[in-house]
Amino acid sequence: MAQQIEHTTLPIRGLNLHVAQVGKDELGTVVFLHGFPEIWYTWRHQMLAVAAAGYRAIAPDSRGYGLSDQPPEDQEATWEDLVADVLDILDALSISKAFMVGKDFGAMPAYDFALRHPDRTRGVMCLGIPFSPVPLTIDTMPEGFYILRWREPGRAEADFGRHDVRRVVRTIYILFSRSEIPVADQGQEIMDLADLSTPLPPWFTEEDLDAYAALYEKSGFRFPLQIPYRALHRMTRHVDAKFQVPVFMVMGEKDYCFKFPGFEPAMRSGIMNTFAPDLKITYIPEGSHFVQEQFPEQVNDLLLGFLKDHSSSIG
Repeated sequence: MAQQIEHTTLPIRGLNLHVAQVGKDELGTVVFLHGFPEIWYTWRHQMLAVAAAGYRAIAPDSRGYGLSDQPPEDQEATWEDLVADVLDILDALSISKAFMVGKDFGAMPAYDFALRHPDRTRGVMCLGIPFSPVPLTIDTMPEGFYILRWREPGRAEADFGRHDVRRVVRTIYILFSRSEIPVADQGQEIMDLADLSTPLPPWFTEEDLDAYAALYEKSGFRFPLQIPYRALHRMTRHVDAKFQVPVFMVMGEKDYCFKFPGFEPAMRSGIMNTFAPDLKITYIPEGSHFVQEQFPEQVNDLLLGFLKDHSSSIG
């Protein structure tokens, strides 16, 4: 299936970024931005679906991830870099305007790109992360909360370093596919919350795990721990944000992120409408954090419906 997808490397702002793409751009372009522990491969089902519908699908490995270059170790990781990378990818490929689709932390540059560059954006669809004008508040969470652990320099490196890359990716996929927030007890580390006897989610195959592990063998976890976990406090603030393009939010109700402080109220109270006048929110009752891999046909239908509804915004 994924063999239909082509791969290229683009020189972007001093780094060589890997970009997967498929489709002929008859109806426009869709840019897919991944989260953690993901890479372009997380979008394989959606890329083929939009290509079959007449769109061009583009999915970069974020800087420092997968087959993309690592930024220098002494360079501070910034969210603005991710947005600027997307803009330069569009320019490099001579794409004037595109839909943005983001998942997990990939939602943040997708939202940010749409706010900064509405003239280059046809619409934005995000999975799992609602728009927030200010950084996520996590200091009220227990000490064993995985983000608190992973934002601490050296702690995740020591935890992950006890295992091979495949075991680390496997464990994170198991933990993040559950409905409960990963929290370690006293005396535990996050990698202790699952072992090799814990089964993979039924929709995630050993071959899928091989694909992720191979790319993390190349990139390692140094930069992925910087973006997102050690840069959350430096997220761009958009207190007076107003989206000029359509926004579509899809949330799995079994996604553990739904239990983060403020997430559910932000989505159910209508607060997002104050920032996004043209907003649609859809819930997938059994959807997990990896809803696009768990229920690809359902997510594909939602995505294609969004693209079709806003096809007149071609430019």
